[in-house]
Amino acid sequence: QVHLVESGGGLVQPGGSLRLSCKFSGRTSDYYAIGWYRQAPGKEREGVSCISFEDGTTYYTYSAKGRFTISRDDAENTVYLQMNQLSSDDTALYYCATKCTGENYYRTKYGYTEAWGQGTLVTVST
Repeated sequence: QVHLVESGGGLVQPGGSLRLSCKFSGRTSDYYAIGWYRQAPGKEREGVSCISFEDGTTYYTYSAKGRFTISRDDAENTVYLQMNQLSSDDTALYYCATKCTGENYYRTKYGYTEAWGQGTLVTVST
């Protein structure tokens, strides 16, 4: 059964860093990709980054590229999102999900269950 749990959110000052974790259940073969999404207050949910479980390709939105790094540790069944140079614009509830969509990337594969974690809150403020 596919199940995701995020952690690592918190309060950070502008310019600071955070690393989010997405713990996934089961086997890596149960997944084709895991993506990070976020939803800021009053805004729609948007894709931030994604990593393929098939070939390791990583994807980033324009705002994340150069600041965020997505990675995967199969031994720990965890996908990470390292976020640097954070600004108030990055304040949002961050989710991981078994999908890979963003403003400038789209990767899908039939036959895989879509699942979402419960989210972890990131607040960038002084």
